[in-house]
Amino acid sequence: MNGSHDWLYMVGAIVGLTIVTISTRGSFFVLPARYSLPARIEKSLRFAPGCALAAIVLPSVLVRSGHVYLHLDNYQLWAVLVASIVFAVKRNLLLMMGIGMVVFTLLRLYA
Repeated sequence: MNGSHDWLYMVGAIVGLTIVTISTRGSFFVLPARYSLPARIEKSLRFAPGCALAAIVLPSVLVRSGHVYLHLDNYQLWAVLVASIVFAVKRNLLLMMGIGMVVFTLLRLYA
């Protein structure tokens, strides 16, 4: 592909993803009030961001070259463990991310 086709493809992808995102997320606001989700589903949806984050982060932390990597020199794993403990105690997402990044950086630089 040449540069103009790449640009056109990228713009098309952005526009398409924007339409899909707005239509799926906005459908809850556009539907009449008589259509509502059951309380059990609404309660379950609160956990969706955490599940999605775990599905993205854990494979990158636990897998190296297609194999599970549970070794002491897996600095990402130590950072995730410390960050998880911080979140369990403090319930502060920003603090959890900051502490996790600091632990990972210190281990990577000094261990």
